[in-house]
Amino acid sequence: MTDDVRLRRGRGALGFSFFAQGVTFALLVTRIPAIQDQYGISDGLLPAFLAAVPVLAGVSSVATEHLVKRVGPAAVLRWAQPVVLLALLGVGAGSRMWHVAVALGVFGLAVGALDASMNMLGVSLQRAYGRSIMLGFHAAYSLGGILGASAAWAGAHWHLALFTGYLPAVVVLLPSALLGSRYYVDAKGGPAGAGAAEGWPARGGRLLLPLCLVMACAYIGDSTVANWSAKYLQDVLGSSEQLSTVPYNVYMVTTLVGRAVGDLGVRRFGAVAVVRCGAVVAAAGFGVVAAAPGAWTGMLGFTLLGIGLCVIVPQTFAAAGRLFPNASDTAVARLNIFNYVGFLIGSPLVGGIGDAWNYRGAMVVPMVLVLVTLLYARSFGAVDRARYGVRHERRAGDRAVDVGRGGNGV
Repeated sequence: MTDDVRLRRGRGALGFSFFAQGVTFALLVTRIPAIQDQYGISDGLLPAFLAAVPVLAGVSSVATEHLVKRVGPAAVLRWAQPVVLLALLGVGAGSRMWHVAVALGVFGLAVGALDASMNMLGVSLQRAYGRSIMLGFHAAYSLGGILGASAAWAGAHWHLALFTGYLPAVVVLLPSALLGSRYYVDAKGGPAGAGAAEGWPARGGRLLLPLCLVMACAYIGDSTVANWSAKYLQDVLGSSEQLSTVPYNVYMVTTLVGRAVGDLGVRRFGAVAVVRCGAVVAAAGFGVVAAAPGAWTGMLGFTLLGIGLCVIVPQTFAAAGRLFPNASDTAVARLNIFNYVGFLIGSPLVGGIGDAWNYRGAMVVPMVLVLVTLLYARSFGAVDRARYGVRHERRAGDRAVDVGRGGNGV
């Protein structure tokens, strides 16, 4: 098998892994009201359940940084994805509070390893391709999220039990993911630990910090949509349970569209401008959601959120890989922790403010935090000169254009 064929198969297999995770996560978060009803979880206790998943995922991401030195990210992803799918099924299968607690705990531990290893492989494949493909992987995640949210809508529409709604997705995705895992490619080559902490510079933490802050702010916004959009539409804006599954779907559609064209914007205007624009549009989306008089206006706000937030996360992972070419796995694993920091802060923060005050006011908080991204957007220009090497550069006139980015890219 030639290297080109091997890379194409690896890219397809990894794209399917992102897709499967998008389906899985959407099925979980869009049925939060149904999960709450099935297990009798109070509004006050719900933030604790939602916070436990990112806490465990962050712990798992830290462990994955060390695990990939021994077995490589492909092996980690190969077992993590089936566990995530089975944990989703477990969420729908129980009847007691401890059942859902165990299932969500397993889900959190496995999803941390899955997210870190997927993005490690994506960064290494982008380096091998010599052009931007990270947005494509995250677009596959968005496509999966759309299908998962649509399946959740159907489950709510037909009043299906959670287990019945989850089972078809797991039956289809689990064997497909296991089959696709045969073709995962770690394009860094060398031993399993290549690209891990051996090449981590002394000032690595300081260099990575701006990317971590932007990642956390982006995921505070994303977690608000994922964990509270359905409940917000149903409880605050008076929608039906069926309609309450739609905002996340709308959000994922606009995320997919934005990621499909995102590289063009970055190449034309530069990543600093794109990050700034995304932060402003996302903040406007939260403002619309907070002031919405009804469900349809609220969905307009979630549409703006998808457009604003969609490019930031994949470009941030790509930037980390470029900034630390000899320690990309370590950089991705540590950056991935701030994915969960954002979720950890966002979910209980919105829930706590919503319970203590009101959920409209709670939406203003992530709006302000997303705007903080404007203070750090310039930091992405610091990696403007990061190169993958002559073999992977494309030149336009006298200017070298970095792969995975144009202008000042993330």
